[in-house]
Formats: sequence, structure tokens, C-alpha cells
Amino acid sequence: MKEHGILIIGGGLAGLTAAIHLALEGLDVAVIEIQQYPHHKVCGEYVSKEIEPYLKGLGVDLKISGALAISKFQISTQDGFMVQTELPLGGFGISRYAFDNLLFKRAQELGVHFYFEKVVETVFKKDSFTIKTKTGCYFSKIAIGAYGKRSVLDKNLNRDFSKNKQSWLAVKAHYNNNDFPENLVALHNFKGGYGGLSKTETGAVNFCYLVHYDSFKTYKDVNSFNKAVVAENPFLKKFLSTSEPIFERPMTIAQIAFDKKETIVDHMLMCGDTAGLIHPLCGNGMAMAIHSAKIASELIVRFFNDADYSRNLLEQDYKLAWAKAFKKRLWFGRKLQGILMNKALVSLGIKSVGRSSSILKYIISKTHGDLIA
Repeated sequence: MKEHGILIIGGGLAGLTAAIHLALEGLDVAVIEIQQYPHHKVCGEYVSKEIEPYLKGLGVDLKISGALAISKFQISTQDGFMVQTELPLGGFGISRYAFDNLLFKRAQELGVHFYFEKVVETVFKKDSFTIKTKTGCYFSKIAIGAYGKRSVLDKNLNRDFSKNKQSWLAVKAHYNNNDFPENLVALHNFKGGYGGLSKTETGAVNFCYLVHYDSFKTYKDVNSFNKAVVAENPFLKKFLSTSEPIFERPMTIAQIAFDKKETIVDHMLMCGDTAGLIHPLCGNGMAMAIHSAKIASELIVRFFNDADYSRNLLEQDYKLAWAKAFKKRLWFGRKLQGILMNKALVSLGIKSVGRSSSILKYIISKTHGDLIA
């Protein structure tokens, strides 16, 4: 059995950010992650600039790493009515392949331990955690769950959302397209779903979309669905017809859950998508993952440094702080989701917004946060 002060299950944005933060505070941290770095993940690959000051404080600079500055946002209806505006704060375009690897290298510099294994069980007993993998066993005082949207662990932990059949499918691929602007993130609607476009640090355009499985299941594969349904939106039709795919085949994730999730499960602090998933249309899941890691890390540091700060207080404070930071954003995201999945409502809404850019900026502000440091 290997022992650490803190074990983090999952080495995505939330897990790696927490590892860096805690290591900078001198704590003994280990991350258990399934895949070696670098690797691609299904993701919109746009991150709000709200996290830039905090990341710089951790020794991570997205500009130096080649991330592209994004300042404009556009959205279109299924039939091609488009509205564009300036982003109030702006963001970065960077692939998860590069972003996760950047954080991984920073964590390594700080002495974070990495174990590339699959966690199969977590047990909390006698005020400590035992984390079991297929080949080993790990022990810690604190555990963070940052393993993403869905895992077999969710069923083992008896989480409510894992008992329900989910109907969402996400698809991602990179494309070469020299005509797509570097400073733009675009959201285009189509029947049964919507997709985001933005450039990454390599110059490749990331196209990631979410679709209801009922719309997708009648087609034999992603390419067939793209041609028959996605391309009904004229902007997406033009993009797909003038772009060269880089991936051999698109990446997909099924059974995506947007249900409410618990932030504490069996005394484990949940971060990032493991704690709650914002709809991709809000374009802010990456920033929320990083922010949630900051909240958890600050409270964990207090737990280790203050003998009077109990586990019970830590858990209560994390629930409250997480809800304060994200509950309204997630609620707003669910409401927007309902509108975007209704063709008549989204057409009326976007055309109404088109008469006032201030309304669109207000909607964007409701899914984004303030600068965090």
C-alpha cells in the first residue's frame, strides 16, 4: 500500500490544477489517471480568460504555451440566421492535448506523484481513504474525485444520476481550415443538437457538438449524420465541405449526464465535471473545472494547517462555496439548453437577440464568472 496526504482520482483539468495548487503549498499529492500524457479528449477547447490570473499564480501561462486569444462570439439558428458580438472578457483556444500536458509537466516539476492506473473502488473508513486500482492499493487522508463526466466509480458510489439512462452524445474532431478566424468561437444549431467551432494552438479548428441520441441513432456513423443533419445549417455545411479532417475518425462520448450531482460523496470532494456538468453551449466547462479545483484546494490547505478545522466543516464549506460559484450558472445553462433544443424558440430568441447585442452579452455573462486569482 502506498500512502499520500492527498489522492486525486483523475488527471484532467480539475485534478491537475488541484495537484499543482496543493503541491505549491507543500502537501504530499498523488494523481491516479488512466491515460498517459498527452492525449486528446472530447471537449469544446475554449476556456474563458477568467482563470488566467489564477493559472499564472500557479506558474502556468497559456499565452506562452501558444493558446490563441478569442474575442468574438457568434451563434446561428438551424436555418442560418447568425448573430455576432464581442466577448465581454474573452477566452483562449487551446486543445486538451496541449492544456492537460502543460499542467501535467508543471505538476511533475513540483513533485506530484503520478500513477497511471484505473481506479475500481474507493473506501472511506476510520477517517481515511483506501483507493483500489486493478493492480494496487493507495491510502490517503483526503481524496478528490476529478475523473470526468461519467465513470464506473459513479455506480460503485451509488450516485443517483448513474442509475438513469442518458440520451446525449458528444462528438469531436479537428480540421484544417485556413479561413476560420483565430479570434472567434462559434455556436451553430442543427436539428437535435448544436456544435462549437474554435481554433486551437496548432491552428487546427476544433469542432465539437452535442446531439440527442434519438436524432443520431438512425444514421450508420458520424459522417452520415454530419452530411444529413449537421450540414442542414449552412455555416456548418460550408465548414465541413471546405475543411480537411485531421483525426482518422471522430472521437465520441455517449451517456452524458446533465443531471444534478452531489459535490461530496462518501467524504470525497468532487471537482470539475464529476461535481456538475454545464451544457457545452455555455462554453465554460474548462474554466469551471479549474475554478472548482481552486475552491477545493484552498479548503484542503486549511484542513491540513488548522487542527480545529474538521472534516465536517471542510465538507460543509465546500458544498456552500461550490454552490455559490456555480449553481446559478448550471441553472442558466439548463434553461438555455431547453431553448436551443426547441427550433421555434431558438429561432425567435436569436433573431430577437440580433436586434440588441447587449442582450447577447448579458446571456454570455450569466454563463461566465469574474476573474479569479
